[in-house]
This record gives sequence, structure tokens and C-alpha cells, in this order.
Amino acid sequence: MNQKQRQDISNQKTCSKGVEVLCIGTELLLGNILNSNAKWLAEELSALGLPHYRQTVVGDNSNRLREAILEASQRSRILITTGGLGPTPDDLTTETIGECFQTHLEQNNNVWLDIQEKLKFKSKTPSKSNQKQALIPIGADIIPNRYGTAPGIIWTPIHNFTIITLPGVPTEMKQMWAKSVAPWLKANLKVDSSFFSKVLRFTGVTESSLAEKLEDILAKENPTVAPYASLGEVKIRITAKSTTDSDAKELIKPIEKEILNRTGNEFYGCDEDDLASVVIEILRKRGETLAIAESCTGGGLGAAITSISGSSDVFLGGVIAYQNSIKKEFLDVSEKLIEQHGAVSTEVVEAMAIGIQKKFNSDWSIAVSGLAGPNGGSLLKPIGLVQFCVRGPLGNESGPEIFSSKAGRISIQKLSVLKALDKLRLFILKKS
Repeated sequence: MNQKQRQDISNQKTCSKGVEVLCIGTELLLGNILNSNAKWLAEELSALGLPHYRQTVVGDNSNRLREAILEASQRSRILITTGGLGPTPDDLTTETIGECFQTHLEQNNNVWLDIQEKLKFKSKTPSKSNQKQALIPIGADIIPNRYGTAPGIIWTPIHNFTIITLPGVPTEMKQMWAKSVAPWLKANLKVDSSFFSKVLRFTGVTESSLAEKLEDILAKENPTVAPYASLGEVKIRITAKSTTDSDAKELIKPIEKEILNRTGNEFYGCDEDDLASVVIEILRKRGETLAIAESCTGGGLGAAITSISGSSDVFLGGVIAYQNSIKKEFLDVSEKLIEQHGAVSTEVVEAMAIGIQKKFNSDWSIAVSGLAGPNGGSLLKPIGLVQFCVRGPLGNESGPEIFSSKAGRISIQKLSVLKALDKLRLFILKKS
């Protein structure tokens, strides 16, 4: 093997040209479906330390799809596509890829047998459209799909350019990535650096005020530190680059410690934590239970809590006391109290918290009542006014929060759920 041949192999093993993601589907362009696949793939590529320079979305149109593929072949080492692998006429990915590189498709009998078995299991008869999914470019390797009928491919149609196709269904895509794609990337691409990221989560603080506290830290280059705001919380992502994962993690530790020193109880969790999971874990460690009475959140608080696996260790239940009659009959809130102060008042949420605590014999209770809008507000009680009460063995705390009426009904409800959980978290931290 001469020097040029060795250099060619080395170039193919590196990923200096980067990885590109191409998401296919008109439903993405129309906004009918959130493009969560692109976000997930970006995180996975970052974890592998692979340079990821571009994401593109195209509809189910063969001309535009062909154009996007050919453009990517000139600038990227790897093109990962999602979507367009189904049996319907608008699923054009595999066919278009073959056309781009003047390669015929041939039926893969193993894939066709797998499709027939899966359809038979579902008591469905295979059709000609299903058979289309077994057509694969000559020379491509198959990525098996454990859950669906759409296989993916790994194919290098031209020098230094590989296409990896994945279905658009997230569960199928993630399984295929973990089982086949990630191992292939690790085995076939040389990564000189290791990247590791950690996400710190904050609530009760704005992105701008958090950025002011961390101004000097945000200017660092390795690790990089970046804030991201979403409804009701701010995330700080710390990303370190080193030769190994363990070294990258070590670079993060002093930065994380300094951030936590500056932010106090505004910090509530890391990575996949959310306020519900954090609150449940706090109560689990204390061996205490929770019941809730909610009005304006319409079951959102209970849904957030029960979305966490194992919440039954802590959560006894709750009631959506939307009508005043339910507040009176089920929670023993007096009619006089509602008449004097109104349903959205400190006095009424305190009575709701007492009532639900007694009904369920819980250690802790949360009560929420407010005006989510867009109708029903007044000068004294504007849209966005929400009353909260947290009650438990350490005492009780109640009071209002006013969210912007411009946020809209759904956002006010979601913010109220987050605030209710955070009030319980902070109250326990303060009193413990």
C-alpha cells in the first residue's frame, strides 16, 4: 500500500467534513409535527464527538429531495436522513437516493420476509406498496427495524460520502440508532476528541438575570457554557472537550460547582430532571405523601406528577375543583368564604388545601385557583392572577402570582403547574 492509498483510507475514517441531518416530510414543513428527531440526533452526534454543521428539512418532493442529497454529498462526510421510508406514494427517500447516484434498487428478500411476518402478526395482508419497502440500492447495508416495516440503509455511493437512512417514527429511529448506527459510526469514523455535556436546570429566574450572574463563566471556551430559556425554566448546558469522556467530565465539575454557588435554590435539577420528579424524590426521601386540589390548571398538576414513574410512592390523588359547588361539597370550602373573597383568593386556596389534606389524609397538600383567561378578568383580579397554597407538617404558605395575560391560557396553566411544584420544593428546602 503506497502513501496515497494510506492517506485515502485515513481521510475516509475521519469526519472533518462533518455530519449533516436531512429530515423529510411535508408534515414537518407545515408544522403539523414537531421535528423532535433533529434535536435528538444532534444530541447523539454531540455525545459521539462528531462535528455536526447543518440540518435541513424538505417536503415529500423528489426534485427538492434530490437537490438536498446532492448538495450534501459535496460538503458532508455523513448524511443522516429521517422519514420517507414508508409504503405510501409520497415516501420517496430510498428511490430518490438511488436516482441521485444512478443505482438500481433491488428487492432484499430478507427484508421482504421480515415485512410479511410483521404484517401477518398484525393480521394484515402484505400489499404491493409494502413490497416497495424491501427495495434497496445495490451495495447498501441494511439497518434492521425491530418495531416497524421500514428498514434503513448505510450506503457509501461515492468516495468519502455515506448516507444513513432512518424512519421518521421516533421509537423506531432511536432503536435503530442505538443498535446499528451509533456502533457503525464509532467503528468507522475516527474521533480525535470526546465531548461531554451536562444540563443544569433553573426556575424562578429569567435567562437575562441568570446570564448576568454567570457573565464571566459564559465567556469560557472549554468548557463552553450556554443558557437556553423555555416556558417556566432556564437551562444551562456545559459542554467540555477532551481526549476522553472521563477527562471531559472532570473539566465540567469546577464550572458546575461555581454555577451552583452563585445561583442557590434557583437551581433545581440536572439533565432529564423536571420539577415533578424532583418534588417526588424530595417527598420520597422524607417518607411523606401529597394530595392536590386544582382549579384553573384543570388536571395539569396531577398529570405532571403522575407522568413520573414511581409517583404512587408519594402521590395519593387529587381533585379538579373547577366549579365552586365542588369546592364547597367536596373540599368543605364555605360558601360565605367564596362570597366574601371570591374563588381566586388566598382565603379560598387555603381552605382548599385544608380540605384536600383532610380528605386524603396526606402529609402535604397543594391548592391552586386562578384566572387563565382569556375571559373573566377584572381590574382587581386580572387574567394571569393565580393563587397558591402549600400546606404540610412544616407549616403552610400561600399567596398570589401574576403571569402575563399575553402568555395565553395554555401557557398560564403550564406556568401555574410549574410554580405550584416549585413552591412546595422551596418551602421544604426553606423549612428543613
